Amino acid sequence: MIRTLIVDDERLAREEMKGLLAEFKKIAVVDEAANASEALEKIELHKPDLVFLDIQMPEKTGFDMLEDLIDVPHVIFATAYDEYAIKAFEVNALDYLLKPIERERLKTAVDKAIESIESRRSAQAEAKDIKLNQGDRVFVKDGDNCWLVTLADVRLFESVGNYVRVLFGEKRPLIHKSLNALGDRLDESAFFRASRQHIVNLAWVEEVKPWFSGGLMITLRGGDKVEFSRRQAARFKDLFSL
Repeated sequence: MIRTLIVDDERLAREEMKGLLAEFKKIAVVDEAANASEALEKIELHKPDLVFLDIQMPEKTGFDMLEDLIDVPHVIFATAYDEYAIKAFEVNALDYLLKPIERERLKTAVDKAIESIESRRSAQAEAKDIKLNQGDRVFVKDGDNCWLVTLADVRLFESVGNYVRVLFGEKRPLIHKSLNALGDRLDESAFFRASRQHIVNLAWVEEVKPWFSGGLMITLRGGDKVEFSRRQAARFKDLFSL
């Protein structure tokens, strides 16, 4: 089943979406939220595969909410405004539905979501017992340039849109992969997810300082600085404190 959360500040809109989604056997609506703060709590609680997300809500927009997440579920925007479509796809949304939502248009979006989620689950299952660590060597290709890199030499992975920048030595190639997919393959005891944008090789950490709003600022050997989000800073302390 595809665990699904509906986020919309209008109760009637949430009820309508639940009714429409009831027609899809693989979709299980696990909860709903009326604003971004509530949605963040429900996402932490349920770990949904898919979120139907409104954009204009009190306090924070749907885009603001996504900025607060580390592991972002698959997202389908459902909104009355057509001017945000380009931005929606820039944050890797699966689809963009305009209210009132048409059944056939919803079916197209749901079919796309199911295919993407099942494909990701399959890849995660295959990678589950094959975690990459410091001593492993990986093939990196950027255009016509290729490298066989020992992961111990990679100090940082950085998300750039639909790509990941791999930083080793003076090289900074881009690979066509999401940071989430890459994180699934890396041993977390050696490579830690600092934020939505970064995975850090902990062997390269030279200095750790408290930062704003409960975060951490990490300095790597060579001078790169990476900010740990408040949530990931707390997780980092839990995992590695004596």
